[in-house]
Amino acid sequence: MFAISAVDAISPALQRTRTLLFRPFRLGTFLKLCLVAAVTEGTGNFNSSVPGGHTRHADASVFSPFLWTPARIAAGVAMTLLVLLLCGYLLYLVTRLRFAFFHCLIHNTREIRPGWALYRSQAARFFWLNVVVGFGYLLVLALILLPFAAGFIALFHRVQSGGHPDIGMILGLILPLIPIIIVLALVAFATDVILRDLMLPHFALEDASAGEAWRAAWARIRAEKGPFFAYTLLRIILPIGAWVALFIVLAIPAVIFFVAVVAVGVMIHAALADAHLLRIFVEAVAGAVAFCIVMLVGVCFGGPLGAGMREYALVFYGGRYQKLGDILYPPPEPGLSAPGIA
Repeated sequence: MFAISAVDAISPALQRTRTLLFRPFRLGTFLKLCLVAAVTEGTGNFNSSVPGGHTRHADASVFSPFLWTPARIAAGVAMTLLVLLLCGYLLYLVTRLRFAFFHCLIHNTREIRPGWALYRSQAARFFWLNVVVGFGYLLVLALILLPFAAGFIALFHRVQSGGHPDIGMILGLILPLIPIIIVLALVAFATDVILRDLMLPHFALEDASAGEAWRAAWARIRAEKGPFFAYTLLRIILPIGAWVALFIVLAIPAVIFFVAVVAVGVMIHAALADAHLLRIFVEAVAGAVAFCIVMLVGVCFGGPLGAGMREYALVFYGGRYQKLGDILYPPPEPGLSAPGIA
């Protein structure tokens, strides 16, 4: 496979995505692969929020988050450790799933299990590399933002004491942060591209160490700075453009769905007004069904996008990493002409 530009890699990536997901089309297999793609590529956002209210007249003896008793400290430490262990284990499972999905994509197979078993040790080492890089990034982030902490603490105490926030003070704190946040976000994205798009294939195919994978990727980046820069830009632009297009296409169906859900909720509330427990149960079931529909639509659209972006990364880097390129597009047998990738 020969090296192609970041723009030229789009078409073969789309072709490989169509072949994997739709040729032949089987609904169960399609949903499985789309779910794996959505989970491993992060094309869905999971946000949690806790509603709260003002309880200025509440009795502090009933509950106060700032009353640090030994029991609360021990419970807080135990809960924090439990959450960290759970998040770490989930991240490890996602990492192994990324390697399994990598195996599916490069070999154009729909089976997850072979890659899950094949790359166990490589996925474990890649997981710890991500942990180290993640903690390093958080440390740098804390050091960069530390000078702004005093200003925000002073602003917080001023508001808590009943004073009005100074607009000039707020702008003086926020405006310098905007370019810093943009730079930090770009650094985080570039780091993710280097780890998952460039280093992961060396982990999987060569059983390379972190140092070996980094040196191999960095040598290729230095040799072709322009193409890799263009590729990184398209890795930002293409998903944004795809999500904007999806938003335009799904905007009207989403509004119709929202109106239908509200109408069903109103009808349930009116029909079961006198049956409190039954109404709660039916509303919970209807809400769960609506949530499942939303998640299904998200997976069906986000999955192909995630798979397409991963194929794009493989096609672009496969032209510069021979071992990967030979798997994506096997070289012809002697005497046969080389097939194109278009």
